[in-house]
Amino acid sequence: MDHPLLIASTFCFFLGLCHTLYTLRTGSRLAVSFHFYAIACGFLLQSAFLFSRGHALGRCPLTNLFEVLVFLSWSMVLLYLVIGPAYRLSLLGAFTSPLAFLLQLFALAMRLDSAPYKRPAPNPWIELHAAISVVACGAFALAGVAGVMYLAQERQLKTRRLRPMFFQLPPITALAVANSRLLWTGFGLLTAGLLAGFAVGRPLDWEKAAALCVWLLYGGMLLADTRHNVGPRKVALFSVLAFTLMMSMLWGINFLSEQRPL
Repeated sequence: MDHPLLIASTFCFFLGLCHTLYTLRTGSRLAVSFHFYAIACGFLLQSAFLFSRGHALGRCPLTNLFEVLVFLSWSMVLLYLVIGPAYRLSLLGAFTSPLAFLLQLFALAMRLDSAPYKRPAPNPWIELHAAISVVACGAFALAGVAGVMYLAQERQLKTRRLRPMFFQLPPITALAVANSRLLWTGFGLLTAGLLAGFAVGRPLDWEKAAALCVWLLYGGMLLADTRHNVGPRKVALFSVLAFTLMMSMLWGINFLSEQRPL
């Protein structure tokens, strides 16, 4: 019964995607206010969906891959709404809405919500671990978006083929700063999520080991960035590749349902 809310949310992000493609094709100026309201409406509908699903489950709605993808999209959009205006990166929404649309379209089209799963008794520490970890993934997703924008702008500067969209992009230095701060935000949240996970007292399994590897991967890059051992371009490229790798790992995660068919 809650799927219409998600479909309506996905449609809002689809409008943002269409407007981005139209702007890129025609070279016209992006209507930032249209994008903001489309994303804001999509976010409100996402929130209503997650609230409805959580109320029905009696727990945090992270019991299968379908809910995790929606929660990830919600986290990414939430962070955009918080930091976008603050860093004057309003155009970030033009790249955020397509990713949010694709995540939710994939979740709906693949019918990932159709299989029933066993749902063990709620555990506050496990739910806190799962929720914070997915929000961290949302920060890493937004860092990947900023990375794509940085690489696109840098390429146009190097080739000296400046397209109309170039003049609407934030300064490349601002993108580098935003990318780095988003990585730090995600790293901090992932650290908190891991601590909550270990507080449960369960033995180390492959999922915790994989999460630790991701934590070390991002931590190593941030350490190198702090010591100025890598340039902004490598950080931007890392943001894109690391998030892609992390998304490929979602299939094997058990989430809060243990992923066992009834």
